Amino acid sequence: MTTSTRGAHRTPAVLVLEDGRIFRGRAYGAVGATFGEAVFSTGMTGYQETLTDPSYHRQVVVMTAPHVGNTGINDEDMESRKIWVSGYVVRDPARVPSNWRSTRSLDQELAGQGVVGISGIDTRALTRHLRERGAMRVGIFSGNALPDEGTMLAEVRQAPEMSGADLSAEVATTEAYVVPAIGEKKFTVAAVDLGIKGMTPHRMAERGIEVHVLPATATVDDVYAVEPDGVFFSNGPGDPATADHPVSVMQGVLERGTPLFGICFGNQILGRALGFGTFKLKYGHRGINQPVQDRTTGKVEVTAHNHGFAVDAPLDQVSDTPYGRAEVSHVCLNDNVVEGLQLLDRPAFSVQYHPEAAAGPHDAAYLFDRFVNLMEGQRA
Repeated sequence: MTTSTRGAHRTPAVLVLEDGRIFRGRAYGAVGATFGEAVFSTGMTGYQETLTDPSYHRQVVVMTAPHVGNTGINDEDMESRKIWVSGYVVRDPARVPSNWRSTRSLDQELAGQGVVGISGIDTRALTRHLRERGAMRVGIFSGNALPDEGTMLAEVRQAPEMSGADLSAEVATTEAYVVPAIGEKKFTVAAVDLGIKGMTPHRMAERGIEVHVLPATATVDDVYAVEPDGVFFSNGPGDPATADHPVSVMQGVLERGTPLFGICFGNQILGRALGFGTFKLKYGHRGINQPVQDRTTGKVEVTAHNHGFAVDAPLDQVSDTPYGRAEVSHVCLNDNVVEGLQLLDRPAFSVQYHPEAAAGPHDAAYLFDRFVNLMEGQRA
């Protein structure tokens, strides 16, 4: 990605999809050129958490909500050390942010971190296009990086695709660190960072868990060096079909029977570890308003999602795996995509969404309690 320091709101910008569709608008954030996979997020709020979610690495995010940036940016709601999206697409950006916690505007933050964006386009038409044609490669061009249409399209088509992309090590920590328990320490958890959000270890710390966050390259020996009561596999970007190393580590955890919890990318890793396949969704699930049913309780919850791949597992039968019986525990009510797995003979489960709820909703917070219950049961 090449960028200049800051884009003026009057600077022309062009968005080019790999199938040749073009949208014209104005630069928003940095001026320059950027490439990635075009995806849309249906959340009406929580844009700061979206931007700093490492799972969005190498993706250009289209916001379906028309007004973005109204609450500005603060220093408390970052989910990681930086903005990870490759580009940002909004319809009507706020001219002046209005929130008592705001310290700067969204466009200032995008420009400061070199994130190329575009505003003033018909994001409804773009979203409908992506729903019909599927997520695809895209480029945003502005300023001196704005060539002719043929050149732009050729550059977009030369950009790497998301299928086959191995990205988790690019966003994960390179050094292990510890998030201490809040209050009395009850358990120790080894969390394999595949693109973890900051709120996730905090949710565990709130429950008396000391969390040892380990790099994506951590081995089984590294995991057990912290003497964990449980092991957690985080969310993250990329194609789960490339994640052979995390799959191998998870299989080592399953063999030992240690309580295990995975979310998002971690759900796909569990699927592969159990012998299921994964596949790319047409346009994925992204936003904080996705309905999911917990089949173990019948409860329907509204959940936060960011995934373009899913597990290919039978919905209505128990499957035999090398680690005992497994079943689909959660399902998306929009399209019947697998949203969770659980083992019936070992203490392991996962969900495809983000129960840490940053930003919102809080319907799925009980899953951290379910993880605690597994560790309590193992200890007993």
